[in-house]
Amino acid sequence: MKTMMSMRPLRNLRIRGLYAITPDSQNTNDLLDGTQQALTGGAQVIQYRNKSADKVLRKEQAGLLLQLCRQHEIPLIINDHIELAIEIGADGVHVGRDDISISTARKLLPPGKIIGASCYNNLESALEAEKQGADYVAFGAFYPSTTKPDAIPVSINLVNQARQIITKPIVGIGGIRLINAAVVIQNGCDAIAVCGDLFQAENIKVRAAQYARLFAGKL
Repeated sequence: MKTMMSMRPLRNLRIRGLYAITPDSQNTNDLLDGTQQALTGGAQVIQYRNKSADKVLRKEQAGLLLQLCRQHEIPLIINDHIELAIEIGADGVHVGRDDISISTARKLLPPGKIIGASCYNNLESALEAEKQGADYVAFGAFYPSTTKPDAIPVSINLVNQARQIITKPIVGIGGIRLINAAVVIQNGCDAIAVCGDLFQAENIKVRAAQYARLFAGKL
């Protein structure tokens, strides 16, 4: 049984390992079941991202996911919707180029919350994100992505460059599958963000465990 201490908000965590991004789903039970499997298999971060849900469904799903993540002592990050993150007490937010600024998000969020930033293929954006107070930066897409087919392609060499000057964790995203994930990790990414290849797997728990093993000795 989890103690009350373990059910408190998770703060000041360093992003590492398998970073699972939830798929668009109207079926909350399926979403929870898939996320439970991902957590059991070894996911170290869950990001709630649902572009197809309305405000009511997003709040319901995010609240239930937060409870589930608390049970596993794993942080829940909300994509884009900072007001939702604040309302349910999530562990942080992930913002993109067209979302609220990192500095504004830091002012709005309670102390210690996690802020991640999409930096696409731009090293200068990552440096600025770090300067504004981001806790991690994300580069991608490294490979063609079914989730974001129009995503800007990124060379793996960018991670090598970023690793020399960025002190915050680096997350690789975009088209990452089990067959190519090791390359992204070996070139300097602290975490890999996966959606389709994880949640569409025949056995999500097994697939998550396969990803987790790629980080053996690094967590």
